[in-house]
Amino acid sequence: MTAQYIIGIDLGTTNNVLAYADLNADSALIELLQIPQLVAAGTLDKRTSLPSFVYLATESESAEGAFDLPWATGRSYVVGEWARKRSAEAPDRTVVAAKSWLCHPRVDRRQPVLPAGASDEVKKISPVTASKYYLAHLIAAWEQQFPDAKIADQKVVLTVPASFDPVARELTREAALAAGLPADFILLEEPQAALYAWLTAQGDDWRKQLKAGESVLVCDIGGGTTDLTLVRVQDESGDLVLERAAVGDHLLVGGDNMDLTLAHSVAGKFAEQGTNLNPWQSVSLWHSCRSAKEALLAEGGDDTYKVSVLGRGSKLIGGTVSVDVNRSEAADLLLNGFLPNCQKSDRPERQPASGFQELGLAYESDPRITRHVAQFVETHCTVENSSPQWILFNGGVFKATGFRDRLLNVLRGWTSSETGSSDEESNVQSLSGVHDLDHAVATGACHYGWSKQNGGLRIRGGVAASYYVGIESAGLAIPGAPRPLKALCVVPFGMEEGSEAEVPGGEIGLVTGQPATFRFFVSNTRKEDQPGTMLNSWTEEELSETDPLEATLNLTLEDGETTSPESCVPVRFESRITELGMFELWCIGTGGEGEWKLEFSVRES
Repeated sequence: MTAQYIIGIDLGTTNNVLAYADLNADSALIELLQIPQLVAAGTLDKRTSLPSFVYLATESESAEGAFDLPWATGRSYVVGEWARKRSAEAPDRTVVAAKSWLCHPRVDRRQPVLPAGASDEVKKISPVTASKYYLAHLIAAWEQQFPDAKIADQKVVLTVPASFDPVARELTREAALAAGLPADFILLEEPQAALYAWLTAQGDDWRKQLKAGESVLVCDIGGGTTDLTLVRVQDESGDLVLERAAVGDHLLVGGDNMDLTLAHSVAGKFAEQGTNLNPWQSVSLWHSCRSAKEALLAEGGDDTYKVSVLGRGSKLIGGTVSVDVNRSEAADLLLNGFLPNCQKSDRPERQPASGFQELGLAYESDPRITRHVAQFVETHCTVENSSPQWILFNGGVFKATGFRDRLLNVLRGWTSSETGSSDEESNVQSLSGVHDLDHAVATGACHYGWSKQNGGLRIRGGVAASYYVGIESAGLAIPGAPRPLKALCVVPFGMEEGSEAEVPGGEIGLVTGQPATFRFFVSNTRKEDQPGTMLNSWTEEELSETDPLEATLNLTLEDGETTSPESCVPVRFESRITELGMFELWCIGTGGEGEWKLEFSVRES
């Protein structure tokens, strides 16, 4: 069927949003889907966002039908606003930050590991399943409102962090297809989507603000992650074009860390009243402080917020125990803790593992986001263009003006020290025309899909990193020492989706007929390497290893049957980037033995 709508979906760490536009209209009139969801037992309401929380019910709750929806009955779980509220009361039954778990390299993300630390009586789910639940809810809500426009027949753009590695992208794709998205849906990086949203709001006026040779730093601080992207403005035959020049590492630091920091401070206030919280209460307090942060730091927010802690079970701890959190105190704590003033030469510090890692995620040991920004800017900005001239804020954290002002002032301080000007004279500016931080990614994704379908401004980009495959060196064995490993570039930075490249070089031996481990590496900094570039050595800052692929590859005979003799087949490489932005490495037998496709997969253990 011919698609009637373009749909943009923000699958967020904290909230999910769906935006859409009629493809048959003369212009892209983007609207937000009102998403029906339970906000209390038996109470259904519509919201423009679906909180990324899953509450796993007890048997008695499921039997009562408390989680029934217009399109589903007998549910043993609930997603959305009610699940978010339940997270403070029953944290051991509430799944949070499933999106961050999708890129956790030390667990099998298809296995039921969430909620982390829950007791055996809780039937856990996997990060992939939780993501599927969110998307399935959005699909059901869409098809209830548009029964004649099934989502499988529409054009869909789903966003992911720019820093998601191929494994996390593949798992996102898996969850999306399981939920019911069309097979040809498109993945778009979230910072690019945020910039598309700004471009949509500006219309043709964006050319009056941005000039050739300038660059835009997109800083997206969401609930669980910080995503950094650099976009350059180029002059092409007298016309301005935008090109995504760099993306940062996947930084697990964001609003969740701020909530925990506030919870530690509030726990001290409880201790002063003689109430020492046990581990269960501490997790509950963490969820409660999320609401406190949002209420206190929102523009025009409350001066104080009352935080209460309940006891486990039906009894309260010494009655109702509450403390008041002050707005200015919370703002000072979080600003100085996460966006402190720093020099451009400062770097994140490696610190011993903190207690926060008990939740299972590999959070950044240094939560000072300004230091991570300093490292990104100095790594990816050239001498001629030492700092970005513009910054675009995105993510729920920046709804508080104090965070925007602090980061802007830090960037201005770097520029003034380089040029000798005052901070007031610095040319670093925030892009004017404030866009909706809660819905920008979804609306930007929708605008991208419209432009792709109907023609319009596109941000050039391609893949956000260079990819390498590990090649074991030949040579004499040395007892106790592995053979040296080389890294062969198979995908260059910026390789466009839907394209393929032959990898020049000599023949490489491919092990068949026995289990083998294929190692892959990624680099956000080595942008000059081309397919065929062989690295004999590298630093951790240059290349980082992704999840390996473990597989047994067999030979295909002329009659189509497969055999598995242990051998080393000479092959050459072809790399392909699919329209989804997925990386495939094809090994082509040079003697006609066959061809094998290696896709990124999650290790089994």
